[in-house]
Amino acid sequence: MEKKEAILELIPQQGILPLYFYKDTIVSVEVLKALYSAGIRAVEYTNRGEAALTNFKEMRRVCDVELPGMYLGIGTIKNGEMAQTFIDAGADYIISPGLVESVAAVSDQHNMLWVPGCMTPSEIIKAETLGAKMIKLFPGNILGPGFLSAIKEIFPGLLFMPTGGVELDKDNISGWFKAGVCAVGMGSKLITKQLLETKDYTQITSATKEALAIIRSIK
Repeated sequence: MEKKEAILELIPQQGILPLYFYKDTIVSVEVLKALYSAGIRAVEYTNRGEAALTNFKEMRRVCDVELPGMYLGIGTIKNGEMAQTFIDAGADYIISPGLVESVAAVSDQHNMLWVPGCMTPSEIIKAETLGAKMIKLFPGNILGPGFLSAIKEIFPGLLFMPTGGVELDKDNISGWFKAGVCAVGMGSKLITKQLLETKDYTQITSATKEALAIIRSIK
């Protein structure tokens, strides 16, 4: 199975895609290890600061040496040049906050999974036409599960994952799964600013285990 297909299977199996950025390289790596020890095998590191590329390269190295089976994706990719830079740095897949044709083109050249952010049926149709297999509903808290319930039947062939405002809470998460998502993207509600600042990796592992347990109980 090629990498693209493997990731398209893995994210729905996992049911959650943790995402984060932190300026410090060591903290970024330790969070990655904490997620791995909770059972996570696909992570989105977000391209949100000057240190993102440097940190990502070190995270890639650690994955290759210490974390077998971990797929490392890069998020907040807003143009094709940025996509190419992170593909060169070893990204396994590309996630965007919007629908960016140049990102789709670069990713397709490398036969790489790209997940565009969409918030309207028109954007989702365009993404599907460009070959997208998974759609990031963003911002999830603005759209809500009702949006997906209303449009899902039009897109039987697509996988959907909300990101933004998904809470570490059974009612919130189950609302999304009932609407038909394949997974939920979880950032600051899972890997909180406080946990990053205090370097509380144990708590990151246990919060992630809790999220995975909630998802298992819903599915």
